[in-house]
Amino acid sequence: MAHEVAITGYGVFTGFGFGARALREGVFAGRSAFRPVTRFDTAPFHATYAAEYTGEGPGIPGVSVGPGSTPGQSEVLLACARAALEMAGTDAVDAPVLIGTNGDHSTGRRFWEDRRAGRAPGAVRSLDSLAGRIPQRIAEDLGLRGPRLAFVNACVAATNAIAHAARLIHSGAATTVVCGGASMVTEDVFARFDSGKALTQEAAVRPFSADRSGLLQGDGAAVLVLESAALAAARGARILGRVAGWGMASDAHHVVQPHPQGAGLAAAARIALRRAGLAPERIGYVNAHGTGTPLGDVAETSALRTVFGEHVSRVPVSSTKGSTGHMLEATGGVEAVITLLALQDGLLPPTLGMREPDPACALDHIPDTARPASVTYALSLNAAFGGVNAALVLERARPTDGGEPNDREEPTV
Repeated sequence: MAHEVAITGYGVFTGFGFGARALREGVFAGRSAFRPVTRFDTAPFHATYAAEYTGEGPGIPGVSVGPGSTPGQSEVLLACARAALEMAGTDAVDAPVLIGTNGDHSTGRRFWEDRRAGRAPGAVRSLDSLAGRIPQRIAEDLGLRGPRLAFVNACVAATNAIAHAARLIHSGAATTVVCGGASMVTEDVFARFDSGKALTQEAAVRPFSADRSGLLQGDGAAVLVLESAALAAARGARILGRVAGWGMASDAHHVVQPHPQGAGLAAAARIALRRAGLAPERIGYVNAHGTGTPLGDVAETSALRTVFGEHVSRVPVSSTKGSTGHMLEATGGVEAVITLLALQDGLLPPTLGMREPDPACALDHIPDTARPASVTYALSLNAAFGGVNAALVLERARPTDGGEPNDREEPTV
């Protein structure tokens, strides 16, 4: 028997700070989180900006952030997971923990800094440089006894973690899953993107704009609690929305460049729609991957035209990376929460940074200012190097989804 996949809790963090209020006052208010990087010296690099969290905005529960410091992935994920479980009203002791991460790269740097300074490196923190250690730590710290799995396929990692979690619940292999992803702005990853000329030298990202010149990185983490809708209803939990469909596809076109027509992304979206049992016309909003890169935005536009056909001009589309930056392995998790908030609040987030729309990317981009809209189904898209693509279809909570309100803006953890 197939099980509907409910979202009953989430915890989220970006350069704006921790929680849904930070997103509403940042992304949905049309603000940018970009600022000069303070965690490391950017003199050797072309780019100097990122959406890093410096302590301004809602703080991370249990995590102290000071000048020049980088919060650890495990610390931020643990705060997000605690908030998500509290919101869901469950301890989920048998839940699998599925996390998108490429490891905490700040720990390797600190290891060698400690060695040079004659200090003993912290063994537990150093192990966080291993991707598989991140979900292990989250599960151990929260007392979750289910399987632990790290997804390392770059910018679709968190999306794939959510998709795999939904599949486990849909098939009956699990009743509750804790899933998401995290990435922090660190010098080594920043250097790789900078050397590849992927980062813009501006203090703004301009998705789908004719003058776009590249992406900027951002801090991000999100953890969602997914569970069987039947279980959630039986225990009186409030269902915030549903993962109605998910899809994954590869196009194997190039090691870093997207397929020019976005073939893999279109395939992932079609799979997600088919799994949700929806015609494309039922989608009322698309949260695009929209990195602000010359090739990526054109390819994604082509994918959307393939999926929606003549209906494409009537579908509102925005990229929130003009506000949060590109959060790499965390991107799909954070953007799933943003999409969920758009459905809950009846407000579609804007695309920031667009000065002159690119004719090759002509869509309804919601420039600069959020747009009120009542939407039942939304599509969230992500793509990554190597031709991997992923899509989620989220459904707004139904009138029959009751239970006591438990989506607290300020978690008590």
